[in-house]
Amino acid sequence: MKKLAVTTVILAGLVFPQSAAFAQFKTKKTVEEAPKTETELLLEKADSSETPVVITLDQALEIALSENVSVKVADMEIQRTGYAKKGAYAALFPQIDVVGSYQRTIKKQAMYMSMGEGQEPMKIEVGMFNTLNASASAALPLVSAQLWKSIKISGMDVELAVEKARSSRLETVTQVKNSYFAILLAKEAFNVYKSVYENAVDNFTEVQKKYDAQKVSEFELVRAKTTVEQAIPNVYNAESTIILALWQLKAVLGVDLEMNIDVAGQLSDYSQQMFYDIHQHDSVSLDNNSAMKQLAIQTEMLAETVKLQKYANIPTLAASFNFSYMSMANDVAFKNFPWIPYSTAGISLSIPIFAGGKRYQAIRQAKNQYEQVKLQADNTERQLMIAVRQSLNTMEMNMKSYYAAQNAVQSAQKAYDIAEAAYRVGRSTLIELNDAQLALTQSRLAESQAIYNFVIAKSQLEQTIGQELTK
Repeated sequence: MKKLAVTTVILAGLVFPQSAAFAQFKTKKTVEEAPKTETELLLEKADSSETPVVITLDQALEIALSENVSVKVADMEIQRTGYAKKGAYAALFPQIDVVGSYQRTIKKQAMYMSMGEGQEPMKIEVGMFNTLNASASAALPLVSAQLWKSIKISGMDVELAVEKARSSRLETVTQVKNSYFAILLAKEAFNVYKSVYENAVDNFTEVQKKYDAQKVSEFELVRAKTTVEQAIPNVYNAESTIILALWQLKAVLGVDLEMNIDVAGQLSDYSQQMFYDIHQHDSVSLDNNSAMKQLAIQTEMLAETVKLQKYANIPTLAASFNFSYMSMANDVAFKNFPWIPYSTAGISLSIPIFAGGKRYQAIRQAKNQYEQVKLQADNTERQLMIAVRQSLNTMEMNMKSYYAAQNAVQSAQKAYDIAEAAYRVGRSTLIELNDAQLALTQSRLAESQAIYNFVIAKSQLEQTIGQELTK
C-alpha cells in the first residue's frame, strides 16, 4: 500500500499546511499498487543486476509477447478498427447539430417602383442590416442498404485486424526462437573453438618441453605456436557472435539493449526434437495459416463490397427535423430583436436514376479487386505448400546429418585421443595431431549446426501452418 503524500500550499512566501481533517482523510485514503507480473519482475532484475539474468525460451517468448513493438502495434490496430466499427454504427443514430450565425448586411438590396408618368421611381431597400439565426437540426436514415452493408464490412475489418495481430504474434515467436537458438549455436561454436585453443596451448606446452630437451626441432615448436595463434581469432569471433546474437534477441524482445540477460540451456537440449515424425505432415493443412485466413477475410470483404456498390442503385429513405429562430434588425440592441420561430419535419426519398455510369464502373472495379484477391489466394496457397515441403525436407536432411555427425564426433574424438597419445610418445607428428583436431572440430560444429538447422526449420514450419506457441 502506497500512501498518498501530504502536500502543502505555498502562497506569497507563506506555507499553509492542509487541514487536520484532510490530513486524517489522507492517512485513511490509500492507493493500491497493481501486483507486478513475473515478466515485469524479471525485467527489473535484468535492468539492475550486475550479473546476467538467465532466461528460458518460454520466458523469452512471454517477454516478447508483452514488450515487442510489432505486437503492441497490432493490438493498437485492433483497437483502432474497433473504434471505426463503433463510428460506423453511429450512422444509425440521429445526427443532431446546433448552428448559430450572425450576418451583417453591408449594402441592402434595393428595388424601384414606378409612381406614375413624369415622376421619379421610388427606391425601396429590402432587408435589415443585422441578422441573427439559431437552429437545431436532426437527420435519421430510415432505409439505407449501403449504410447497413458498410457496417457489416467494418465488423469484418475488425476480424481482419485480429488475424493480423495473430500473424504478428506468430512471426514474433519465430523471430524469438531463431534469435534464441542462434545464441545457443554461437555458444556451442565458442566452446568448440575454446577447446581447440586449450588443446593447442597444451600441445604447445608439451612441444616446448620437448624442444627444451632437444627432442624436437625448432620447426615443430614454431608450428605449435602458430596453431595457438591461429586458434585465438576463432575464439574472439565466436565471443563477438554471442554478443551480437544477444543484442538481436533483445531487439526482438523489445527491451533495452543494455539489459543484462543471458539464455539458458544448450543446443543438445533440443536434440530430442530430432526424433520427429516427418510423415505426420503428408496431408498438411493450411486452415490455420494466418496469410490464408487474412486473404479469406479480404475475399469476403470484397464480395460484400461488390454488394455495397450494387446497393448504390437502391433508393434511400431519411427523416429530418429542423427548428430555428431568426431575428433581423437595423440596430445592434440584440435584446430588442424580434425573434421569429421556424420549424420543419419531413421525410425524403432519394431514387438514383443516372450518374453517367459511375455506379456501374464502381461495381466493375469491386469485382475486379475481388478476382485479384482470389488469384492471390491461390498463388499464396501454392507458395505456402512449397514452404511447408521445404521445411520438411530441411528437417529430414538435418535429422540424417545429425545422426551422421554424432557418429563422426565419436570417431573423430577417438582419432584425436589416439593421435594425441601417439604424439606424446613420439609416434606421430604435430601435423597428424592438428589434422585430428580439425576433424574433431568440424564434426562437433556439424553436430550443433544440424540441431540448429532442424529447430529453425521446425519453427518456420509451425509459423507456416499457424501452430500456436510450442516449445
